[in-house]
Amino acid sequence: MARRKQLDRTAEWKALKAHAARMKEVSLRELFAADPARGRRLCLEAGEWYLDYSKNLVTDETLELLLALCPMARLGGQIEAMFSGKKINETEGRPVLHVALRNRANTPILVDRKDVMPAVNAVLEQMSRFAERVRSGEWRGFTGKPIRNIVNIGIGGSDLGPAMAYEALKPYSRRDLCVRFVSNVDGTHVVEATRDLDAEETLFSVASKTFTTQETMTNAETAKAWLVEALGDEAAVARHFVAVSSAAEKVRAFGIEPDNMFVFWDWVGGRYSLTSAIGLPLMLAIGPENFIRMLDGFHAMDRHFATAPFERNMPVLLALLGIWYGNFRGAQSTALLPYDQYLARFAAYFQQGDMESNGKRTTRSGKTVTYATGPVVWGEPGTNGQHAFYQLIHQGTQLIPCDFIGFCRSHNPVGDHHAKLMSNFFAQTEALAFGRTAEECRALGVPEKLTPHKTFPGNRPTNTLLARELTPESFGQLVALYEHKIFTQGVIWNIYSFDQWGVELGKELANRILPELKAAEPPLAHDSSTNELIARFRAAARTP
Repeated sequence: MARRKQLDRTAEWKALKAHAARMKEVSLRELFAADPARGRRLCLEAGEWYLDYSKNLVTDETLELLLALCPMARLGGQIEAMFSGKKINETEGRPVLHVALRNRANTPILVDRKDVMPAVNAVLEQMSRFAERVRSGEWRGFTGKPIRNIVNIGIGGSDLGPAMAYEALKPYSRRDLCVRFVSNVDGTHVVEATRDLDAEETLFSVASKTFTTQETMTNAETAKAWLVEALGDEAAVARHFVAVSSAAEKVRAFGIEPDNMFVFWDWVGGRYSLTSAIGLPLMLAIGPENFIRMLDGFHAMDRHFATAPFERNMPVLLALLGIWYGNFRGAQSTALLPYDQYLARFAAYFQQGDMESNGKRTTRSGKTVTYATGPVVWGEPGTNGQHAFYQLIHQGTQLIPCDFIGFCRSHNPVGDHHAKLMSNFFAQTEALAFGRTAEECRALGVPEKLTPHKTFPGNRPTNTLLARELTPESFGQLVALYEHKIFTQGVIWNIYSFDQWGVELGKELANRILPELKAAEPPLAHDSSTNELIARFRAAARTP
């Protein structure tokens, strides 16, 4: 493939820059006044999701100019390359095939001329059989008791994905199963997660591809010691631990039977691994049938992304709007605001999904980028966020594009709770878009000295995503939507979205520092700040 021209030197980029200058003073009030049908026109449906993108600071010309970035970046070819198993993760020499994990059409996908789908289906079947055994009570612990507690031990994508999905799909879970997640190497996490559990009824799932991840294996060894102390026999490990890994020998050495190891592959990135065996604790909680429904949802959005024209392609449009604000309007962050408590961990999950993927400063050709790439991603569920940070979004000095995510029906229709929740949902996007002028304040009788403080500038852009109900299918579609948005932005920015070299340096230095913390007084050869901090830690650690 021919090397691409530097992005900000292309005609398409320059046209957008010039257009952004002309759009500087355009307001959403003006755009809606000029086009009364705007709210019906700038919308799109895909699967179970309805996207209203009319409250964005864009015109038809803006969208046309943004869409011109797609052929310039060869987006169509990159989508085809990912779905067909080409090694688009070039820095690690791997395909990127999370889409194969939910390929419900079962069409062949070749890696090194071998179809991966038989192996994908075999692991899915292995997971389903095991989940049914645990859920039915057939699988028993070492003392013969059924399993009532599931503890997942992982970190990064091996934790964030299943933990977020478990909360999201809790209405579909077995409520007599206690499901917990341990990730932090801080001993507090594993101690508190196991403190009130009965070891005889507890199953640990240890998720580490290599079975060497420092945080995960430290927690796994602590959990193993806890179990053995409680049950009095090392042989108990085989009935209370399973592994999600590819390192059979290390798994066996830990005490886990290889038959209870669930494989995933190097072409599955951690932050995209929820639909792999990493999702085992989720399947244990919600059952194989609901897990398959979730996969169906992922697949539906995958097919939409792969086949819909870009001007009607939901992930592509969200990606282009993000580029518009980040590269041409000065936005440095984006907020994900789900108005559903079950999606409380959604923003945290996509902090990793987005920031680890597109938090890059080097192009595919190894040059330093000369334009902004991935934004800071953050958010909280509504209406909690309204009482925390919406003040800054409404009246602060930073432009923060927001995605509002809501559902027409609640799983818990108590009184008028859902109507009150959704009234806030709709009100916030209206208030952010149109604000309140000084004249409107005066008409409401606001004292003149307070008018500047009660004026809202508006022009705060939002997308609204609305579905009928949070189901396994709609949830799968939603996660896949944001995955493909991230991919699209990475392609346009000409960066590699599927490596994460930025996490390596800190790990390397931590391994160097660890023995310095354990030994009495090894010499320190860091910078003066780090030396002083370590010395202070040592002194405090020795003090009774």
